[in-house]
Formats: sequence, structure tokens, C-alpha cells
Amino acid sequence: MNLNLLYLTLIFIFVLEQNSYAYIDPGVGGIIIQAIIGAVAAVSIFFGNIKKRLKKIFKFKNKDEIRKD
Repeated sequence: MNLNLLYLTLIFIFVLEQNSYAYIDPGVGGIIIQAIIGAVAAVSIFFGNIKKRLKKIFKFKNKDEIRKD
């Protein structure tokens, strides 16, 4: 049921489109580039933290550390 509603909505969006005649000044381009760079940085830091945590969990002890225990 929800999938049919999605298809119907997409059909209406593409069939009933209109021109917007919007002006995009040079400042908007800078904002878009800044948003893309920020998103890439956030995603890389997020997955970097996950990678560090997984390494910490699955870290194997050296033979010297085992002997100390």
C-alpha cells in the first residue's frame, strides 16, 4: 500500500513539474562545497571512531603481555 503511494507521488512530481527561474549566486556554490566537505569529514571521523573501537575490542595480546598476567 505504501509503495503504491510512493509510486503515485513520484509520478505526480515528474509529470507536474514547473520551471522555478531561481537565481543561484556565487555564495551558494561556496555553501554547497562547504557542506559537502563537512559531511565527508563527519562521516570519516564517525567511521574512524568505529574502527578504533573495533580494534580495541579485538586487540590480541603479545606473548610478553600474556606472561605478565
